Amino acid sequence: AKAAGVKRVVMISSILTNGRNWGQEKSPGFVITNAFGNVLDEKIIAENYLRASGLDYTIVRPGGLKAAAPTGNLKISGEDTLNSGEISRDLVADVCVASLTDAKASNKVLEIIEDEGVPPKVFNGLVM
Repeated sequence: AKAAGVKRVVMISSILTNGRNWGQEKSPGFVITNAFGNVLDEKIIAENYLRASGLDYTIVRPGGLKAAAPTGNLKISGEDTLNSGEISRDLVADVCVASLTDAKASNKVLEIIEDEGVPPKVFNGLVM
């Protein structure tokens, strides 16, 4: 990627990817998600590879994905802080696109879910 001139990589991962390192390996979300071929264990390997690559990156860790439009406000949390929640695929895409140009997302892990208790915000005709 560096040789090709890639400026930033946005990787979609999952909440609880690093669950073993913060005591979540027995949580239902970790157990159920990791049952599919140890997917969370594989994702942390990929995340660590990207971090060590020297590329500018953003790792987006969404909660459980929903096919429906957003029903709650976007909640962005720091690395290894969320262990449950769901989010619309639309909001995941919005965060990924915004991460490409937002300097605050540089070399960061963003954990994202929808705050179901708060209706989504509308900005310039877009539900955020």
